Amino acid sequence: MKILIVGNYNKGKFNAFVIEQAEELARMGVSVEYFGIKGKGMKGYLKNRKALIEKIDECNPDLIHAHYGLSGLLATLQRKKPVVITFHNGETLSTLPNILSSIAAKRSRYVIYVAEHIRKLSYLKAKNYSIIPCGVNIEDLEITPFDEARKELGFDDKKKYILFGGAFSNLRKNYPLLKQAVELLKDRYDIECIEMRGMDRSQITKLMCAVDCFALPTKSEGSPQALKEAMGCNCPIVATDVADIKTLLGNVPGHYICTFEPENVADRLVQAFEYGKRTEGRKRILELGLTNDRIAERILKIYESILNNSRK
Repeated sequence: MKILIVGNYNKGKFNAFVIEQAEELARMGVSVEYFGIKGKGMKGYLKNRKALIEKIDECNPDLIHAHYGLSGLLATLQRKKPVVITFHNGETLSTLPNILSSIAAKRSRYVIYVAEHIRKLSYLKAKNYSIIPCGVNIEDLEITPFDEARKELGFDDKKKYILFGGAFSNLRKNYPLLKQAVELLKDRYDIECIEMRGMDRSQITKLMCAVDCFALPTKSEGSPQALKEAMGCNCPIVATDVADIKTLLGNVPGHYICTFEPENVADRLVQAFEYGKRTEGRKRILELGLTNDRIAERILKIYESILNNSRK
């Protein structure tokens, strides 16, 4: 089986979760090729139509798997190959992308929503669909004992460290709320917030093993990868109840849901600090089947079903 992965390539690379999912499929024997879309907005995407058709003719895939709605719409402008689209959340955040992505959903053979709320927010719902979050490479999340990780990173034993689940400048991730909460605790703790920016996977993993808490006071998500990785490192977590976060965290001790009130976030941070040990988040990831190999198995079954039905 050969598939063609279609997605945005404006930053000179695909999103890491797209690549990791495709690489897992390749390990299962699927032949994978890529087509990167360069351009913004519908007009920018449409300029890629000729190049995409040429790529399809060149590699002759059995099907196309597009990530995000606009990539999916571009992929469905050809009818030579069946199209699977994964919706990641950005499709539903404003009116026009939602309309265009909904059209793509109707034209595709199958839609994967990474969380149920994305399907609910879509104007037009795909008839054939599954809810399948992106997985994590659990084997890459090498756990370093807490004290050892802190020593390696030169952390001050008297301070509390919080890893923020994104760049401070990303308004959707909502660092101002965390900053307000930390300010409320300044007389009680010496707290340092660290942003997830400009680091590779190994550096982030080490931080997740060393910090006192991972915080994601986000306003909107699809199915947050960084949160799953923090769970995989058994890191205490404070996060808002958006997307599938509450489902992901479950009732695991050391996982705390907060509101959008600074006082409530501060209270949850205190609980995370006072919890004082590592969680069983990694066990929760395994129970939910959110490792990349398990997710790839589910996606491969979708591919096989589409191709088997096409041959009838």
